[in-house]
Amino acid sequence: MSAQEVIEHFLHGQIECWNNGDKEGFFEHYRRMSPAGLSIEYVGRALPTDPWQILEGMWENQQPRFRVEVKETIINGEEAACHHRNALRDGSGGIETIELYRFQDGRLWVRYFIKA
Repeated sequence: MSAQEVIEHFLHGQIECWNNGDKEGFFEHYRRMSPAGLSIEYVGRALPTDPWQILEGMWENQQPRFRVEVKETIINGEEAACHHRNALRDGSGGIETIELYRFQDGRLWVRYFIKA
């Protein structure tokens, strides 16, 4: 697989797992892409610094409520930008996000921009 194909597999696979309630698969995508370390930041928000704790919190608090709709995915080299709509599963609305991913030397950096 080319580097771009590996990144595409991660980006689409983790969304598929999220939407299907496959927690083990979701976390496996992150573990596979970050053997040398993971960093997650919600831009403009103070959160715990342990990225695995952040993912656990996301799964626990958000996965039952939201389904992710991919609006756009752009991959350039070792970086990706994604526009997602986090649609409420009850159909009552949603939240737009821009997500930035950087993959380098076995590390993964993620930055979430959430439209208020």
